Amino acid sequence: MQGKVLVTGATGDTGRATVDELLARGHRVRALAHGQDERSKQLQDRGAEVVYGDLLDFGQVKAALTGVQRAYFVYPIRPGILQATAYFAQAAKEAGVDGIVNMSQKTAREDAKSHAATDHWLAERVFDWSGVTVAHIRPTYFAEWLLYLAPMIKAGRLHVPFGTGKHAPIAAEDQARVIVGILKDPATHNGKVYPLFGPVEFTYRETAQILSRVLGKSVEYKQVDFEEFKTTLQAGGKASAKGRDGNDFLFQHLREVAIDHQNGMFEGTNDLVEKLGGRPPMTLEAFITKHRRAFE
Repeated sequence: MQGKVLVTGATGDTGRATVDELLARGHRVRALAHGQDERSKQLQDRGAEVVYGDLLDFGQVKAALTGVQRAYFVYPIRPGILQATAYFAQAAKEAGVDGIVNMSQKTAREDAKSHAATDHWLAERVFDWSGVTVAHIRPTYFAEWLLYLAPMIKAGRLHVPFGTGKHAPIAAEDQARVIVGILKDPATHNGKVYPLFGPVEFTYRETAQILSRVLGKSVEYKQVDFEEFKTTLQAGGKASAKGRDGNDFLFQHLREVAIDHQNGMFEGTNDLVEKLGGRPPMTLEAFITKHRRAFE
């Protein structure tokens, strides 16, 4: 891979990790950020070319993709992904981009109750129809999801509406290695859909037990209804969605995927992270240890 790689969502969890992984391997990176802040400055300091733009502005998307060989596309859980995907696919074709990794989600499907999950499934189809070389990744819940619950965990609680369903949390840095692994030779992955998992499945009760053991303090698990959980998210720290566009869209998604989780739709493990990314994924215990200060 000799050309420049565009990373969208470059200040987010997987975007930032992908920038770091590409730079560590000696690749040239253009990082697309929505606006200037400390996170974008850090990307620049690490050696990325940082550009600013909106995925819902076709002209800005075209400018970001000009002179780029390959790209990672990720869009947040808010309205607009189908428009953004169409813009990105068309601009990529015009720019001669020869490989894209598209971030989807584990429960993306035609009949999903979550509007975001349905939109992710349709976004996959838009990329496929466009004729660009693309691979879709469908991760389960990120390990970083726990960081959004950190205010609750700090207070010794894990009160969530996810039932007895399990998932194998996957860290952003593991996904980044997969993304870069695919981008090395995108033609061999064209049209593929890759579900991604961490190494071990856990219920949230088991997650609370692991948090308690690693942190050396009691973290109480409790099943609560979604409205109580929503109130907690709105009230606290990084988990707060106040001020974000599409709050209703976000919470509709969280409500429906909580039901999906209860029904076992996030369950599963595989060896794709090791096969595509070069080494096994991080354990939950290692992730908690790495981010210990966020939970204490």
